[in-house]
Amino acid sequence: MALTALLVLGLVFVLLLLLGVPVAFCIGLASVATMLLSITLTPSVTTIAQQLATGLDSFALLAIPFFILAGQLMNRGGIASRLVGFAKSLIGMVPGGLAHVNVVAAMLMGAVSGSAVAAASAVGGFMAPQMEEEGYDKEFSAAVNITSATTGLLIPPSNILIVYSLAGGGLSIGALFLAGYVPGIIVGLSLMAVAAVWAYREDYPVGDTQSLWTVGTRFLEAVPSLLMLIVVIGGIVAGIFTATEAAAVAVLYALVLAFSYREIGTEDLPDILLETVRSTAIVMLLIGTSIAMSWVLSYDHLPQQISDGLLGLTDSFVLILLIINLILLVVGTFMDMTPAVLIFTPIFLPVVTELGLDPIHFGIMLVLNLCVGLCTPPVGTVLFVGAAVADTTIEKLVKPLLPLFAAMVVALMLVTFIPELSLWLPGVFGF
Repeated sequence: MALTALLVLGLVFVLLLLLGVPVAFCIGLASVATMLLSITLTPSVTTIAQQLATGLDSFALLAIPFFILAGQLMNRGGIASRLVGFAKSLIGMVPGGLAHVNVVAAMLMGAVSGSAVAAASAVGGFMAPQMEEEGYDKEFSAAVNITSATTGLLIPPSNILIVYSLAGGGLSIGALFLAGYVPGIIVGLSLMAVAAVWAYREDYPVGDTQSLWTVGTRFLEAVPSLLMLIVVIGGIVAGIFTATEAAAVAVLYALVLAFSYREIGTEDLPDILLETVRSTAIVMLLIGTSIAMSWVLSYDHLPQQISDGLLGLTDSFVLILLIINLILLVVGTFMDMTPAVLIFTPIFLPVVTELGLDPIHFGIMLVLNLCVGLCTPPVGTVLFVGAAVADTTIEKLVKPLLPLFAAMVVALMLVTFIPELSLWLPGVFGF
């Protein structure tokens, strides 16, 4: 019965996905189809609807629309240009300097906005013309922008880490936020290493060395934006407020900052709020249907059977982690990150915890793995945004993306097999 349920779930989901049905509806309809194996239509639909509503009834999830709104305000409020200016003054003079600037600015923008798409569109839109003007290959520039934009999903505040906390049974959001810093920086440095080699090989130009005065000025311009990270993360770590309250504080801070920069006015707020509502609706529908699918999987005891199957396949800790990573890398190519986290966390978390892996460490490994999927077709949202911003095609991006993918996979292996990279900082702060 369990095998039949898994086949029905997978076939219906893939078929609907190939027909172009939105992912959230694919998940919901596949869940209903699987429930029909056990009960009739009306109870099936009622059960899925009930699980969808119950899954969204969570105080922690309130942080997501607030962080989305804060990201929209930051994205439209002139933050990107100031972060890029600061990054350029620091490292614009090294070989491949503008590529490094793109990576650092994307890390900062992604961390401030909490959105890989926002980082790819804001930083890419600002950097692409400059890089092309200085002789950088357009596709290489786009590939650097696309892959570096995902680092903001590891460096907090990160909506996807809040989702993982929910899927993992209420894990500490503060611990997850702290755990993402070092891995996020490692991914950024890995991408910069590839960019340096590529730039050296292609003989890309080197920028002028900036004076300490210029660096200091750019830093002071960027400080108000960077302070949001300190306010939000510091408040959570110090126990001053919860992640949801921190998200509300982030909105207030971003609003004040955007108005003080005079980049937006009151007439822009309706559009910003509307875009926030659209993004929130998409994310929440994905979360709701994914939670319903997770319930269906549990109803048919699929997570336990998969867990038993993996543990029965081999007792090698290394081999099991490699298998899980391989499965997630494949899944990430055709499934959005949010449903993937919600569906596969209850499947794989029991396996890794039985092997002695810390749930916080696994969460960072899971998110980093799925970040690769955001840069790959057919569901790579960051890939499509980055290609559109650079005015190029997916086909032309394949060659420059491959070495950057390799760098991300190397970083993934380091994070997977060196738990201290994720757990050191939470341990320092007593989590």
